[in-house]
Amino acid sequence: MKAVQLHRYTEAPTVDEVAEPKIVGPWDVIVDVGAAGLCRTDLHIIEGQWDPIQHPSLPYILGHENAGWVREIGSAVSNVAVGDTVIMHPLTSCGLCPACRIGQDSHCENATFPGINVNGGMADQLLTNARAVVRLDAGLQPKDVAALADAGLTAYHAVRKAADQLFPGTHAVVIGAGGLGHIGIQALAAITSTEITVIDRSEKALELARELGAHHVVLSTSDDEVEKQVQDITGGGAHIVFDFVGERGAELLAPKLMRNRGSHYVIGYGGEVRLPTIEIISREINVIGNLVGTYNDLVELMALTADGRVKLHTAVYPLDAVNDAIADLEAGRLIGRGILVP
Repeated sequence: MKAVQLHRYTEAPTVDEVAEPKIVGPWDVIVDVGAAGLCRTDLHIIEGQWDPIQHPSLPYILGHENAGWVREIGSAVSNVAVGDTVIMHPLTSCGLCPACRIGQDSHCENATFPGINVNGGMADQLLTNARAVVRLDAGLQPKDVAALADAGLTAYHAVRKAADQLFPGTHAVVIGAGGLGHIGIQALAAITSTEITVIDRSEKALELARELGAHHVVLSTSDDEVEKQVQDITGGGAHIVFDFVGERGAELLAPKLMRNRGSHYVIGYGGEVRLPTIEIISREINVIGNLVGTYNDLVELMALTADGRVKLHTAVYPLDAVNDAIADLEAGRLIGRGILVP
C-alpha cells in the first residue's frame, strides 16, 4: 500500500510502498483510510520536537487525524462491523488503567498514538483498536470529518472543560482562527452562551470567524493595539482566553487579555508561557493545558457535526501531494485544515 513515511527529522517525508497492516490481537481494527488530516503537529514531528517525548522508530507513517471504512476486525470486536464508516480517536487506549477507568483516554498508561509514536493514517490502511473507533452518522463522509479526530477533538475538549464558566454575560477570547481555532469558535457558539472575540493576523480568517459565530474580531497588528481593543470590547478582559496558536508571541500576549481570576487555556504549542509568580498570585489567574480529548468528547463532537453545528473548512489534496500540502500549511496559505485523500 502507499504511505507517507518520515525517514529523517528535518527532511520532507516521502510516499512509499509499504506492507499492509495485519490483525494481531482480538481488539484490533483495520480501516481503509478515506481521509487523513494534516496538522501543525505534523510539522513539529518533522522538526523532531516530539522525538524526546514519544521516541518513534524511524521510518514510520505520519497521520493522527483519520477516518474511513472498517476493513477487518479482531475476534472480540463487536462495536463496529466491516464496512462501517468510522472516525478514530487519536489514541488506542487499553480500558484497564486508572485513567481509562475514569474516561480519560488521552492519559492511558498503555496507549499508542498512531501517527505520533506508531504508524499512522496517511496511508491506504490504518491499524487501530475497538476502543478508538466511533461509528459515523450516515450523512458524514471521512474527508469532511477526518481532521475533527484531533484538531476538532482538542478544540472541543478545551471548550467543553470551560463551558460551565461561560454563561451569559461572560467573554471568551479566541487567539487564532485557523485549523484549530475555527473549530473552537463553532464549539463555543454551539454549547456556551459567552460573547466571542477572535484575534488573527489574517483578514480572511477573521471573515470566516464572523461567519462561524464570532461577535467581535480583532486584526492582530501590534500587541499593544490588540490588548487595547480586547480590553475595550470585553470591559476589562476575557474570563477565558483560548490560545490556539501557542507560539510566535501569542502565548505571551494571552495573559494580558484576561481579567483577574481569568484562565488561559493553552491548546496550540511551540512557545513558552512566562508569568511572574507574583502576577499569578495577585491576579489569581490560571494556566490550563489541553491534550486531545476523551472518547466521549469525540462522540459529542460527531453529534454536533451530524447536526450541522460544526463544520470543517478544508483544502483537499491527494496523498501523493503531501509535501505540497505541508508547504501550504507552513506558508499560511491554508484557511481551515488540509486533508489528504488516498
